[in-house]
Amino acid sequence: MNIYKISGRNLEITEALRDYVSSKLSRLDRFNENITEARVVMSVREARDSQRRNRIEVQINIPGGIIRAEESNSDMYAAVDRVVDVLERQLRKFKTKLLKRRHETVPADITLHETEEFEHPEIVRSKRFEMRPMSPEDAAVQMEALDHDFYVFLNSQTDTVAVVYRRKDGHYGLIEPNI
Repeated sequence: MNIYKISGRNLEITEALRDYVSSKLSRLDRFNENITEARVVMSVREARDSQRRNRIEVQINIPGGIIRAEESNSDMYAAVDRVVDVLERQLRKFKTKLLKRRHETVPADITLHETEEFEHPEIVRSKRFEMRPMSPEDAAVQMEALDHDFYVFLNSQTDTVAVVYRRKDGHYGLIEPNI
């Protein structure tokens, strides 16, 4: 791996932990020798469930995309192992997809239509709706009322289009454009 940055929140990154993370991340080099950067954020937080206490978030920048994963565990070293396994699967899938695009010859038993579906996602539904200005909190309430996982809205505080979404941990996230 060319460049990696390891930081901690509510956690001092010891040399042993840094070495462990570095050695585990180096496993990923075999899947993509073009990894340009990896950002690792390790955190310890108060949680009722001890399995969610230690958390690691990793973002890997590669030409043509970003691979991201996060895992939690009661043991930070176990969380590192789990996140590297997830990243390894994602990188393998990404590399396989790239190789198929570059070197794929269409087998005789696959029709052209099936190949096109795999290569190019098809939009099967289009929806238009009126966006009323609202706060992110109001958007979250609307999202819950509709029982959706995300909600697109016009943020009344910033006058920009934004997305509120439900996170794996049950909390909410907000996506806003950088203008």
